[in-house]
Amino acid sequence: MTPPAVLSVENLKKSFGPLKAVDGVSFTVSAGEIVGLLGPNGAGKTTTISMVLGILEPSAGRIAIEGIDLRADRSAALARTNFAAVYAPLPGNLTVEQNLRVFAKIYDIAGVEARIGELLATYDLKKYRNTKAGVLSSGEQTRLALAKAMLNRPRLLLLDEPTASIDPSAARDIRAGVAGLVESGHCGVLWTSHNMFEVEAVCDRVLFLSRGRIVLEGDPKRLPGEHGVETLDDLFVTVANEALAAGGRP
Repeated sequence: MTPPAVLSVENLKKSFGPLKAVDGVSFTVSAGEIVGLLGPNGAGKTTTISMVLGILEPSAGRIAIEGIDLRADRSAALARTNFAAVYAPLPGNLTVEQNLRVFAKIYDIAGVEARIGELLATYDLKKYRNTKAGVLSSGEQTRLALAKAMLNRPRLLLLDEPTASIDPSAARDIRAGVAGLVESGHCGVLWTSHNMFEVEAVCDRVLFLSRGRIVLEGDPKRLPGEHGVETLDDLFVTVANEALAAGGRP
């Protein structure tokens, strides 16, 4: 039998009063796959991720993580998931090691000492072990957020603008690290970004959201040519402009 997708989203909807922030979105993410969730601001990307994380309750639809219905068994589903975003920094008054220990307790990680040591090495954070997270550079904070996100060896990793505001060298290292993890087949990744170079470099497949709906889907290297434009940047701008022309939010 074919194993279930690490993430399955079926007819997902979220309304805030009269506003349909997400309007019937369906997609899957498989193990060994990085899927880009793209679209202009207000398209519904972060709302979708917030529902997958169980932060927001869907108005309708179904979310399953490795076949486990999120609504029916939230704890079991989210135990297989983790998350990192530039806008969600870890507590700045805790050291790097203290942050990892706190989240290791939350995820009930076995062999905490060994796991923290492994992650400090993987994300080049050993020398910052006793440094408070709040004084780290943007790139160092991003590496710490990714180390936290990998504590429970998630089957589904959600990355919302993970390399925003960090230098190109650090961003390249982070992309390579995530790509290497995914190539091992251990997990699947849902990745949002406004950096189309990054998306084309790391994503196997992309979904373009506009006004809460998926309007395009496919290989990021082939989609531009299929829609008569030269680059993924051009396609992004086209989708954003069409949303504005149709009365969508910028």
